[in-house]
Amino acid sequence: MLPFSYEMHEMAHFAWAPARAVSDVARTWLENPVNPLSLTAAGRNLTATAKIFERLTRRYGKPAFDLATTVVDGAIVPIVEVVVWERPFCKLLHFETQFDTGVPQPRQKLLIVAPMSSHHATLLRGTVEAFLPFYDVYITDWIDSRTLSLAAGRFDLDDYIDYVIAMCETLSKEHDGLSLHTLGVCQPAVPLIAAVALMEAQDNPHVPASMTLMGGPIDTRRSPTKVNLLAQERGSEWFRRHCICTVPYGYAGVGRDVYPGFLQLTGFLAMNIDRHVNAHFDFFDHLVTGDGDSAAKHREFYNEYRSVMDLTAEFFLQTIDTVFVKHALPKGEMTHRGTPVNLAAIRRVGLLTVEGENDDISGIGQTLAAQDLCQSLPHSMKANYLQEKVGHYGVFNGSRFRNEIVPRIREFHARISRPVHALKLVATAETKCAERAAS
Repeated sequence: MLPFSYEMHEMAHFAWAPARAVSDVARTWLENPVNPLSLTAAGRNLTATAKIFERLTRRYGKPAFDLATTVVDGAIVPIVEVVVWERPFCKLLHFETQFDTGVPQPRQKLLIVAPMSSHHATLLRGTVEAFLPFYDVYITDWIDSRTLSLAAGRFDLDDYIDYVIAMCETLSKEHDGLSLHTLGVCQPAVPLIAAVALMEAQDNPHVPASMTLMGGPIDTRRSPTKVNLLAQERGSEWFRRHCICTVPYGYAGVGRDVYPGFLQLTGFLAMNIDRHVNAHFDFFDHLVTGDGDSAAKHREFYNEYRSVMDLTAEFFLQTIDTVFVKHALPKGEMTHRGTPVNLAAIRRVGLLTVEGENDDISGIGQTLAAQDLCQSLPHSMKANYLQEKVGHYGVFNGSRFRNEIVPRIREFHARISRPVHALKLVATAETKCAERAAS
C-alpha cells in the first residue's frame, strides 16, 4: 500500500494554486477587448497557453447528464432525472419521459449498468441519449468512494453483483407487461452475466429478458491487450502494493483504502500519450485561430475524460484477481459468496455480445466468449456483432454506435421480447431437442 501518495497528490494540486491564480489574472487581462494585445497573434497565443495551463492543472468535478429532452415518434418530450433506488455505493437513475398526456406511455425498460472503473456514469451520456427515444432508460450511478465514510461499510465485486440483482428485481416487480433489458458496458459485463446466472440458478422470476454485453472482459485470455497482459504479469499482489492508497483528511471517506481515480486516469493517458498530446496541440491551434466549435468539442470530451472517481480497494483487487489474473469466470471457477457462478444455468435470458474491431481495452473475442459459456441458452436467443472501425469508446458512443450498433440492439430486443414464461417454455423445448439430437 502507498500510504502517502494520496497526500502527495493533494499537496501537488494545492502547490499549483498560486500559478493558476496568476495565469487566470493574465488570461482575463489578455482577453479584455480594451487591451490592444488581445487583437494580436502574441496575445492570442498567450491566452491559449493560459487556458491550457488552467485545464491541465484544474480538478474536474462530476459532470451532469444534462439530458433535458428527447425525441419520441417525432415529438420533443421533456426528461426528468429521478433516483428510484439507492444504496450507499450506487444510485439508480431513471430518465423519466414526460409525455403531454401526463401519463408516461409504456415502453420497454432498459437498465444500463455503467462501469465502475474510475470514470463517472456520465461517460455513457451518449449511450443514454441514443436509447431514450426507444426505451424507458435507467442507469447505475456509482458513488465516488472517497465521499463515503467508513461507516458505509465495504464494497467488493460480490456486493456489485448483489446490487445488480436487486435492481433487476426492483424494475421487474414493477410489472407492466413489458420486458426488462439489461446492457453492460465494459467492466460490468462480468458482474452482469454473473448476476443473471445466479438468478437463473435460483429460478428467480425477475430475470431480465436480455443482456447485452459490450466490449467486456469475459475471457481476457482471448486477444489479450496491454491492459490484460499487465494484470496477468504483475498479479493482484503487485496492484495491492503499488496502487492502493488511503483517502486523506479533508474527504468524508478519510481512512478508506481506495484505488484512486488519478492513478487510473494516468494509466489511460499513458496508453495513448501521443494521441492526447496531439489533441492538446490541436486545441491550442483552435483557440488561437478562433475555431470555437472544435475547441468546444475538445473541452466536452476532456471535461468528461478527466473527471474520475475512487474505487474501493476491495472491489478493485477482487476484480483484478477474479477477471484478469485467475480468469475465474471462463474457467468455471468464479464464486459469489461461496456459491458457484455457473453460466450454463442461463436458459431464459437473451444474450447479445458487441465488440469493436480496434478495441485496445477488450480485445476481439473476449466478449464473444460469453456465447460459448452460455451453453444452455438456445441458439435463437443468442447474437453477436462486431463493429468495424471503432475502438473501445466507439463501442458505446459516437456516430457508428448510434447509426449501426443501436439499431442491431433494438432488432435483437424485438426478436426476443416475450413474456418470461414464454421464453422459459421455448428455452426448455429447444434444450430438449438438442439433447435428443445429441443422443
